[in-house]
Amino acid sequence: MSDSFAQNSPKIRFTLSFSQPQTHYINVEMHIDGISKENLDVFMPVWAPGSYLVREFSKNVEGVVAKGIQGEELAVNKIRKNGWRIETKGSKSVTLNYQVYAFEISVRTSFVDKNHAFVSPTGVFMYVKESFNNPVTVKVIPHHSWSKISTGLTPVNDKTNEFVAKDFDWLFDSPIEVGNQDVFEFTAAGVKHEVAMVGGGNYDKVRLAKDMTKIVEEATAIFKENPNDRYVFIVHNYKNGGGGLEHLNSTVLGAKRMEYDKEETYAAFLGLVAHEYFHVWNVKRLRPVALGPFDYDNENYTTDLWIAEGFTAYYDNLVTKRAKCISENQYLQLLADDIETQINLPGDKIQSVAESSFDAWIKYYRQNENSSNSMVSYYTKGSLLGLILDLKILDKSKGKHSLDDVMLKAYNQFYKTEQRGFTSDEFKETLESVLGSKLDDFYTDYVYGTKSIDYATLLDKAGLELMINPGNDKPALGVSVNKSNIITKVVRDGSAWLGGLNVNDELIAINGIRVDELSKLVQGYKVGDSLDVLVNRDGVIKTFNMKLLADNSKKVLLVKKGTMSKQEQAIYNKWLRM
Repeated sequence: MSDSFAQNSPKIRFTLSFSQPQTHYINVEMHIDGISKENLDVFMPVWAPGSYLVREFSKNVEGVVAKGIQGEELAVNKIRKNGWRIETKGSKSVTLNYQVYAFEISVRTSFVDKNHAFVSPTGVFMYVKESFNNPVTVKVIPHHSWSKISTGLTPVNDKTNEFVAKDFDWLFDSPIEVGNQDVFEFTAAGVKHEVAMVGGGNYDKVRLAKDMTKIVEEATAIFKENPNDRYVFIVHNYKNGGGGLEHLNSTVLGAKRMEYDKEETYAAFLGLVAHEYFHVWNVKRLRPVALGPFDYDNENYTTDLWIAEGFTAYYDNLVTKRAKCISENQYLQLLADDIETQINLPGDKIQSVAESSFDAWIKYYRQNENSSNSMVSYYTKGSLLGLILDLKILDKSKGKHSLDDVMLKAYNQFYKTEQRGFTSDEFKETLESVLGSKLDDFYTDYVYGTKSIDYATLLDKAGLELMINPGNDKPALGVSVNKSNIITKVVRDGSAWLGGLNVNDELIAINGIRVDELSKLVQGYKVGDSLDVLVNRDGVIKTFNMKLLADNSKKVLLVKKGTMSKQEQAIYNKWLRM
């Protein structure tokens, strides 16, 4: 958009209020000045960047009413699922009012109750396409019982509770927390950080500030600079909270309210902090070309989420280890867990990680009972490919270079110098330039293909021994069941899969014995035994005969060698910053 076009386009400001927060509504006033058209179209995004699913936010919009400069009512007509047309009747200014129902707990959706309001911008703010690159202001009127606002938006000087975004991309990337959150601050990498703790909990602010500082500084060390002027963590504490969503200079995290004193849970939370903070560079700035500028009305497809999210998932625990927030043994166990998950996933032979990235919009966020049989996670598989690439570079350079150098080079080239996203081929070339050799086979086998990864060979180069138990001779029916012995998952190529059992079948008896504890009952048989399985399928009693197969799931153990060579030690030390 040219400067002259932007200057002549409508100017927009919003006012948010919460008159009856117990009803879960956000009141939105959108004031539009400088209109020169008879019909003005406004739109609401259908998805939130970082969460690759069309969520149809407009379904929560109610009571859209428009008035002209003299207060006269103007006609508003729906023109598409997320678009409205205002008949301006020549009015140069229009005030649009609407309500957004907000009662979905997640890091990507708005939520309002009597205690607080969380505003996830893509599901609240409408936009005018001609004004997309203009600055936009937001005034927040808290409920009278609330006293604090936490957001990455820039405060407007001398105006209480008013903020400005340089354009709608910034606005859509700036969540707002309004309430009585517990706020503390720390400075890391020369940047002031605000932490807004919502919902209470048994957290230790001093410990959190210390550990979060170390994580921020370790992540910053990889990219040699921190692009933030300030940064805001919004942490929602629930009984079983979790998940996170990255933004340009803020993030929203979910946490378990009363488990900060449990070391495993606390370490996992710090890993989440590291993951979302690593997105400051990887995704929010260094990004696949499809991920910005965004099309907010449609899916934005890329085959490179295994880099955008997968590499971030690789670095989250690595940064946490380098920051000494977890031990060597904890880190190696986390790696072993990921490898074990991946090699036991039937979908690893079905879907490539590039396809998983592309199909995130229809598969990853819409998983069902068969997903583990048919797909991979671009998070887990991508993180393991990050590990393999890191070890390849470390080995070939004899510990002089690593994946850190790839990330820094790509960040400097594509974000800082060329100010654009990268293509798949360009990122591959960047990897090859640091590695010093081609990666055609790697991409064919592991990125676009489903060949099993040879983890052991490269881990051996770093002085680690990977031990994989190749399964056992214990029998397994190959199902997961709930407390009522109703099947919730059938494992591909297992006994039940081949024998014809379905999800939602109720297991009643096996060889005439009532099913109480399924695992104990099955363990009373041997591999190869024939079973008559009695089930209730939609009210009809059926019997299935099947051969009992072995449990082929593998166990993984990753340990340091008792004695490392000089080069293995150098690689290990460079990798983990020992």
